[in-house]
Amino acid sequence: MPFAVGIAYGDAHFFGQRGESLPDVPVKISHLLSGLFPFWICTAGVVLLFLAYRFSNRYRFHWLYGVSVFVCCFGLGAGMVEACLHRTDFPFSGEASVYQVVIQERPEAKERSILCRTRLEGRIGDKAVANEEYDNTVLLYFPKDSAAAALNRGDKLWVHARLSPPANNGNPDEFDYVRYFIRKGGSATAYIPAGHWRVTGYNTSRTFMQVASDYREKVVSLYRRLGFQDDNLAVLSALTVGDKDNLSEDIRETYSVAGASHVLALSGLHIGFLYALFFFLLSLLWRRCSFFKPFGILIIILLLWGFAFFTGFSPSVVRSVIMFSLLGVSCLQREKPLTLNTLAATAFLMLVYNPLWLFDVGFQLSFVAVSSLLLIQPGLYKLIPVKRRIPRYIWGLLTVSVAAQIGAAPLIIFYFSRFSTHFLLTNLWVIPMVTLILYSAVLMLALTPFPIVQQWLATVVKGLVNAQNEGLRWIEQLPLSSVDGLWVDVWELVLFYLFLLFLLRSFAVRSARSVYIPLCCLLLLVSYHTVSGSFSTPRRSIAFYNVRGCPAVYCLTDEGRSWLACADTLPDTFRYHRTLAPHWNRQRLAAPETLTEDYHTSGFTFRDRIVSYAGKRICLLHDDRWQNKTSEYPLIIDYLYISGGYAGDIERLTSLFRIRAVILDISLSDYRCNTLKEECSRLAIPCISMKERGALCIYL
Repeated sequence: MPFAVGIAYGDAHFFGQRGESLPDVPVKISHLLSGLFPFWICTAGVVLLFLAYRFSNRYRFHWLYGVSVFVCCFGLGAGMVEACLHRTDFPFSGEASVYQVVIQERPEAKERSILCRTRLEGRIGDKAVANEEYDNTVLLYFPKDSAAAALNRGDKLWVHARLSPPANNGNPDEFDYVRYFIRKGGSATAYIPAGHWRVTGYNTSRTFMQVASDYREKVVSLYRRLGFQDDNLAVLSALTVGDKDNLSEDIRETYSVAGASHVLALSGLHIGFLYALFFFLLSLLWRRCSFFKPFGILIIILLLWGFAFFTGFSPSVVRSVIMFSLLGVSCLQREKPLTLNTLAATAFLMLVYNPLWLFDVGFQLSFVAVSSLLLIQPGLYKLIPVKRRIPRYIWGLLTVSVAAQIGAAPLIIFYFSRFSTHFLLTNLWVIPMVTLILYSAVLMLALTPFPIVQQWLATVVKGLVNAQNEGLRWIEQLPLSSVDGLWVDVWELVLFYLFLLFLLRSFAVRSARSVYIPLCCLLLLVSYHTVSGSFSTPRRSIAFYNVRGCPAVYCLTDEGRSWLACADTLPDTFRYHRTLAPHWNRQRLAAPETLTEDYHTSGFTFRDRIVSYAGKRICLLHDDRWQNKTSEYPLIIDYLYISGGYAGDIERLTSLFRIRAVILDISLSDYRCNTLKEECSRLAIPCISMKERGALCIYL
């Protein structure tokens, strides 16, 4: 726990100090000074440890040993995570240069571009920076053309680009992409226009992770040759090798609403099935020859790590394989093999290897769910004694589902704002199906030397995967299958888990004081939730949110009714709703009424792309409808909102409108944006660029 808290502190300290080096001090020296704090914490821990040894014969100083170890672990975690994050630092010059890069992973096709994850090897340019070497990860976006489509992993490129740090869009309660990007090891992003890059060679060397990724692609290619396609291919790839790239939005939504998303995330459930299979097969040998058991356990561990290799060593799989490896070793003794100590050792080893795994959602959900199984499930299972085999199996499955859901539900609500109500029915269906699919898929892969038998078994696997998908679609259509639009913040999350831990302790230590503490935590949780809700009540306002592909103005009343007036007749409202959903959930607001045509109601009018609301007028300028028009009496426009479809200038509109302020949408190019800002400066009109400022909210 102190090691994890130190990691969280180091992460917060890094992002708090990011971009704020001391005056006249180079960036590297500033980072060195900021990194001294974990060093002094570790030094204090070592001093306390020495004092604990010095006074070890005195009982009243026995607490010094625990405090010293905790302080050392805290400082170690803070120092390690800051060292990992500082590797992503890059000296941004703000000017375009020629860089040499190597494509690290298979290029990924996006909606309008091709994304390549590359490693920056050097910069080529003037003598001052010639042959300057780097080792940073950079995301490069290429236009969708035949040349970019031919790029492969390992290609060496020269690119002419202006690298820029990642940036959020500035919308309230939006996903923090900057932290996510840096925690994944990214340093910069850039768009490479056609003609600004060239392939110079090919890097034949491959890292261990790249070799693992290649073998995973070979397995997926084998599935395609066996006739798997669409959702069946996507689900089977996710279940067996952790490849979720082919999952469509529909199948993701089906599994999410039904409460089966954990099945698509390759983790402890799947590794547990494989462990049980290998353990059963090899136990048949060591039951006859007891001396074979250590070698059998070693074979099981090697097989599990081989499976992790084919999945590309994702954090969830590595976590599960480490835990089951420790479980296998502990089976050599008679004591209870799987305990919280085993789980804690697994977490500690993983975080020592990569401290940033602490912020991985799958990592958090996995450990919380397994901890809940260890702490809650035994008590639930003993509530009702069941003697018959099949009812006992069903009762065990239900208690496992309930225990895991109790622990994981707060995190699921925190990250996904959703709670699946039919999770018991889902697990009763999906766990047996996943067991059959996984075992059949392993046998199908093992039959590769026998193509005829393999093809027959592939037909069986297709039927199993299709049956699982159809069953979950049926559960998705049930009434009240999920509760959406939920909102909790991090402090509510902490208070809930404190309440849960102290509640479990009250069952073990039956005293009045042990009951008071969880009740106090519950009171704090309810009070905090009520107070935070009172501060999140809707206020009458006009907002311009920074969402690409949907230029619009959002109008909100004090009662919570809202309208989304779009500048375009075909806006990307799906992206808009996905971006703003957390903000609306926090304010307990329903989705707005989307307007693409003229509309009028009491207190709100939308006509000819002009919004009139609460005494304000907003003109949404997306086309040339006002070109070559004049008026003897110019209309007062409080906000002129210009998006990508308008090709004219602002001065020609002054004969129609008396403009008080101009807002520039993110869809405008940098050149176009700078031109309009210069024109506004010349006309003495206030101008706001959403690309620079982010979202703009005006309270009325």
